[in-house]
Amino acid sequence: MNRYPRDLAGYGANPPDPQWPGGAKIAVQIVLNYEEGGENNILHGDPASEAFLSEITGAQPWPGQRHWNMESLYEYGSRAGFWRLHRMMSDLPVTVYGVATALARSPDQVAAMKAADWEIASHGLKWIEHKDMSEAEERDQIREAIRLHAEVTGSAPRGWYTGRCSMNTVRLAAEEGGFAYIADSYADELPYWVEVGKRDQLIVPYTMDCNDMRFAIQAGFTDGAQFEGYLKDSFDQLYEEGVAGRPAMLSIGLHCRIAGRPGRARALARALDHMRGHEDVWFATREQIADHWAGTHPPARRERPSRMDRDGFVAAFGGIFEHSPWIAERAWDMELGPAHDGAAGVHSALARIFRTASEEERLGVLTAHPDLAGKLAAAGRLTAESTAEQAGAGLDLLTDAERAEFTDLNTRYTERFGFPFIIAVKDNDKASILAAFHRRIDHDRDTEFAEACRQVERIAELRLIEKLGA
Repeated sequence: MNRYPRDLAGYGANPPDPQWPGGAKIAVQIVLNYEEGGENNILHGDPASEAFLSEITGAQPWPGQRHWNMESLYEYGSRAGFWRLHRMMSDLPVTVYGVATALARSPDQVAAMKAADWEIASHGLKWIEHKDMSEAEERDQIREAIRLHAEVTGSAPRGWYTGRCSMNTVRLAAEEGGFAYIADSYADELPYWVEVGKRDQLIVPYTMDCNDMRFAIQAGFTDGAQFEGYLKDSFDQLYEEGVAGRPAMLSIGLHCRIAGRPGRARALARALDHMRGHEDVWFATREQIADHWAGTHPPARRERPSRMDRDGFVAAFGGIFEHSPWIAERAWDMELGPAHDGAAGVHSALARIFRTASEEERLGVLTAHPDLAGKLAAAGRLTAESTAEQAGAGLDLLTDAERAEFTDLNTRYTERFGFPFIIAVKDNDKASILAAFHRRIDHDRDTEFAEACRQVERIAELRLIEKLGA
């Protein structure tokens, strides 16, 4: 099987209504990353100093050495930045992404988090890269992070975010943690479910754009006004969409050592005041969002076309193009993935095979279609799909005169082109079908062959929508 694992489709054009509590038009979710004391440091058994997300432009790891400036910049976060942000947001629901070893080195800050009733989710054991870890090592790190987190805070975390993750992180966290949610994704503005073995894992995606980390990268914010303006614009856009009936979630990512600086904190405060000034805004922790989503939109497993074996796929879709199972057989061999698990995706795969088939093969598909209101229909020998389609357009209830007209048109059309007249009857009624018959019978063969092929594809599309839903 040639299968593509990434889901590029998501909810598509019609995302679910989150039904936020109280009819809220937007959910605002604030994350405070607590990493100070958990970053790369030879004191922590790491091979080099930290080089990520600080005021030092272009910082590089110092192998085997401590980095005084880097350490003190991180220390600012725990010593000053945290407390400024705590005073500012202690009345708001906040989720802390807490690195377990950092939390263990900060008992006063943990006590303050708990006093504010903030959610403390796990941010891993250490604030380090996981991309080169073996699966076994990363699994051990997750287990130890959960153990230490519970020891330090008094309870196991219900949420997980590694951040500097590997391709195995989400799967391992789902297998090991029993989490209400995992946040290692930036793929959406709403929570969504993923299947990890027998477990349905909720993903509550995070953000890199509404994130103060952009003060610490070259293509980022240079002053507080940019940060404030971006947060406000993001909120206003999502709020407007929510008023229009498409509510979503705004994630805001903060770091003690970055947003805790006075100029940035002032910009953040103005942005939060702007959000507080609107009605129907739900400020929530990620845990609250996850619990709401799980109750409102629980997971619903279904058979996915991209995961079917060949026999199952052909049995399900071999009749979509009339009496032409070879199209489904070849489509199964294509690169399929989550984007092909709905009607549009399956149709795309099948249609690609049909379009690239030889003219002789496509002619075979055309000739497999029955005449409209023809002898097969009268004898009750149409496929179930064709029977329903023709009946839906009233072709099973013709007068003698109408039947004679259809018979004459069928005969003339077939003699002229060498294949039966084909039209997506679900898009038409008896009158429009007859009008199309009279119009198209005067086409040249190439024009009509192309039109018949387009109609075959449309019939297949409508059959798939009937079978799988829009």
